[in-house]
Amino acid sequence: MHNFRDLEVWSKSMKLCKIFYLASLNFPKDELFGLTSQARRSLYSIPSNIAEGAGRDTNAQFSHFLNIALGSSFEFETQILIARDLNFFTNDNFETIYSEIKHIQNMLVKLKQKFNT
Repeated sequence: MHNFRDLEVWSKSMKLCKIFYLASLNFPKDELFGLTSQARRSLYSIPSNIAEGAGRDTNAQFSHFLNIALGSSFEFETQILIARDLNFFTNDNFETIYSEIKHIQNMLVKLKQKFNT
């Protein structure tokens, strides 16, 4: 088992949850149960799956959950691109969030590779 709290990718994804949550408070209210909710769920899935995988018995199981977290990160990336195209973000908010999700994706890929060798 791994201690998920010691993983930088978990910590960074937790911080991104807070950043996005605060940024999404400015999204249109009629999107609360649409894009806002879906983007939050996909984002929150990232640290949740990292933590769940870290609690599993084998590295193969952990890698499986890292793969789910990576998939959620691409789902979230798509949703923030939609939000950007709909002008729901300030440019600064979008650039910060986009940069962070790309960094998290790279970290997940590298961590997965560690367990797949």
